[in-house]
Amino acid sequence: MKNNERVVRDFLEAWSRLDHEELATYFTEDGVYQNMPLAPAVGRDDVKELIRSFTSTWTGTTWEVVHVVAAGDLVFVERVDRTRAVGKSVDLPCVGVFELQDGKIRYWRDYFDLDSYERAMG
Repeated sequence: MKNNERVVRDFLEAWSRLDHEELATYFTEDGVYQNMPLAPAVGRDDVKELIRSFTSTWTGTTWEVVHVVAAGDLVFVERVDRTRAVGKSVDLPCVGVFELQDGKIRYWRDYFDLDSYERAMG
């Protein structure tokens, strides 16, 4: 398995621990995370805060990888994010586009139906 693909797979598996500090370590210092079409979080500290802000109510999550395509520093992942919060849950189909630099995530753009997530999670 290519190193960049392994980094992304490890990152996706790490979400199950719901540790925003750990998740932020996968990013470069100037890394960017954007849930499309929302504004991006720019820089590791902002990425960490964004992750903390929306996972703070989660009680569990597992991310099922459906397909992965890796080419050089690009990794595309089709997946289903199965997330639970107190009394709520959602199975959310997503596609993530990752650009890596020196073994860290430089850009991550996630494409999904935000309305489906918001309706399910309130």
